[in-house]
Amino acid sequence: MRVLVTGGAGFVGSHVVDQLVAEGAEVTVVDRREPAWDNAGARYLVGDLADPAVAAAAVAGVDAVSHQAARVGLGVDMGDVGGYVADNDTATATLLAALHARAFGGRLVLAASMVVYGEGLARCADHGLQRPAPRAPAHLAAGRFEPGCRRCGRPLEPVELDEDVAPDPRNVYAATKLHQEHLCAVYGREAGVAVTALRYHNVYGPRMPRDTPYAGVASLFRSALAGGRPPEVFEDGGQRRDFVHVADVARANVLAISSAVPVAGPLNVASGQPRTVGELAAALAGALAPGRPELAPLVTGRWRLGDVRHVVASPRRAADALGFEARVDFAAGMAELAAGAGSEAEPKR
Repeated sequence: MRVLVTGGAGFVGSHVVDQLVAEGAEVTVVDRREPAWDNAGARYLVGDLADPAVAAAAVAGVDAVSHQAARVGLGVDMGDVGGYVADNDTATATLLAALHARAFGGRLVLAASMVVYGEGLARCADHGLQRPAPRAPAHLAAGRFEPGCRRCGRPLEPVELDEDVAPDPRNVYAATKLHQEHLCAVYGREAGVAVTALRYHNVYGPRMPRDTPYAGVASLFRSALAGGRPPEVFEDGGQRRDFVHVADVARANVLAISSAVPVAGPLNVASGQPRTVGELAAALAGALAPGRPELAPLVTGRWRLGDVRHVVASPRRAADALGFEARVDFAAGMAELAAGAGSEAEPKR
């Protein structure tokens, strides 16, 4: 099978490339930068996917596409909106136009994201299941981080999300990731192609980008500890996330490409074992700086309006549809991450 991996020189994409090559696929990579982790079994094209000529060259002759290329993270502020739209939406549109021009009818797998859920769903003991309202700046500034019931105002308990929960993107990155899903779904309907949108949860592991505004929280914490600084935990550290190892995420892509029956629609790619951000910081501090209380996590109370409080999702549909279950244990993954601190290259963006 001939597979195109867009963004295949970056963090997740390079792991997808490695696993596809190991499975015997003929892999083409398109990325705007030279690969930091090249695979001798893959062919590399350096160029911007938003360039129609680059996209046309990349899709020539391929049987399947793993679309990993994207600008990730929340960014710095609204000034980033043009970059996110260009890298996520325009580049995806250009890729799909190139696939349309060659009447592509193979598998299309999209690196989607859990950020499309926003705050998801939560439950009030008295007033039942509801969608939390966007958190108010005044509440956040006062340290009231838990979303409140729309009727009584009491803190809500987050509910495990499945893929049928309506999206509710609450920052620019989330909006562009949802638009990617919509664009790919439209292509799938018109071309008769099974489009699998893998909604990644918080991905970590080897080759993770260094300390940048676009890196994930695990990377930021690790960079601080490697530099002799305590990890700074926003809010009160009680935010719940699902941290899933990059090897598991790459395996989900390979399963989606190679499954006997094509799988259409969104699938959560998660470990199924949510942790708080405070627990993540403590685990990394324990692995990277044991016996150094001065590097214990520092809970700052700081907040960002575009952040959501909890995202806890069910991986059951991916298990049923693809046979996917995360294999890397959280403690083992944190130890591996600590062992590789400082060894990664700059991220591809």
